[in-house]
Amino acid sequence: MTKTAITELPTTTGPVFQPGDTGYDAEIAGFQTAYTHRPAVIVAAAHAEDVRAAVEYAARHGLPIAVQATGHGLSVATDGGVLITTRRLTDIRVDGAARTARIGAGVQAGALIEAAAAHGLAPLNGSSLSVGVVGYILGGGVGILAREYGYAAEHVRSIEIVTADGRLRTLTPGDELFGAVLGTGGNFGVVTALELDLLPVTQVYGGQLQFDTALVAPALEAWRLWTQDVPETVTSAITMLTFPDIPQLPEHLRGRYVATINIAFTGSAEEGERLVAPLRAVGARMTDDLRMMPYTESHAIYRDPDHPHAYTATNALLSELPADATDAFLEVTGPDAALPTVAGFRHLGGALGRPGPNGISMDHRDAQYIARVLAMPQPGNAEQVRDPLALVRKTLQPWTVGHNLNFLYGSGDQADEAQTRAGYSAATYDRLAALKAQYDPANLFRNNRNIRPR
Repeated sequence: MTKTAITELPTTTGPVFQPGDTGYDAEIAGFQTAYTHRPAVIVAAAHAEDVRAAVEYAARHGLPIAVQATGHGLSVATDGGVLITTRRLTDIRVDGAARTARIGAGVQAGALIEAAAAHGLAPLNGSSLSVGVVGYILGGGVGILAREYGYAAEHVRSIEIVTADGRLRTLTPGDELFGAVLGTGGNFGVVTALELDLLPVTQVYGGQLQFDTALVAPALEAWRLWTQDVPETVTSAITMLTFPDIPQLPEHLRGRYVATINIAFTGSAEEGERLVAPLRAVGARMTDDLRMMPYTESHAIYRDPDHPHAYTATNALLSELPADATDAFLEVTGPDAALPTVAGFRHLGGALGRPGPNGISMDHRDAQYIARVLAMPQPGNAEQVRDPLALVRKTLQPWTVGHNLNFLYGSGDQADEAQTRAGYSAATYDRLAALKAQYDPANLFRNNRNIRPR
């Protein structure tokens, strides 16, 4: 850990921890276990004023700031400096008539889904119940209904944020920082609350189609062709992996290489059944649980793991997905690859391809798919995944238009400036760098996919 001379601590309502204190290790723990923050000071914020005091303290001492709610999207682990944890900011206020919610920075997706459902509404959440909503939205937010409704960040009405000067600001779409904050992670401050739109969605047709080893390639090809014509009301993905041969898994999955197609559709069950017929025609399914479900059960579409674990990942935004691309992808990620991975594609396009009214910093709208590869390194050996993930990016380069920064997980030089720049157009990056120089010239907020002040 970088040694920092601590002569004082910030005055806050929530607890403050230093290395060696009881509670320090529990406070830094998050969903990501491949690496963790090791700050000199932790401020466990109990409300927005604690965040403001922590930022003011860090600025006064020239200390870098990291922020963590759940730790799912940890990209750069701080060594020294100040960590502000926002997990205690869990207030949710739903206005059913206005179809909005105001949420604190520690709110998880599952809690927001339940709160909205009580009013016959739904948020534009992602696939996991335990992800922090604010962190997900700050990266753009590609949700389970993304093709129909666009990025979750495009449905934000206001942002409460503490900037590097220690000011607590409320931003709305007319403010120059509003669009800069949405889509850039934590580069411009610590968000303490968001007001966002909710949707009049109470149920969804969806679930999984799962195919065994011999049908993986045919299922991928069928899905690739199918996505070229489906309506925007269908959002889907396909994931390929070899399940480990362990007793914790159902026997029929142990050691099997499978493809899982995930589907979410907001139309009727009858229309959903008609739409998925070409996918069922691939052959026998290991799992076929497509059904009309309450939106509160929509996490069953992806069934993301709910326990902390080690992972690192890369991705590529693709302008198209020809058969050459899927063939090459299977070659470097399939069961014979050097490193076992969870690999697949999400279908983009639709509303994601059309800029919304609030000017969020999401570029590469021409991308029609995103390829994602996630690897689980052995504890303390994150380096083992670097070359295999680089090989995936190289393989997909002919079709790549950029990266989605919310789906890049890794520490060290995986967070290099080249990958960060590839998340934006050159013009957008230059504009953001100029704003960074204006609002955070000392780059206090740099433990992220960092945009350096220009």
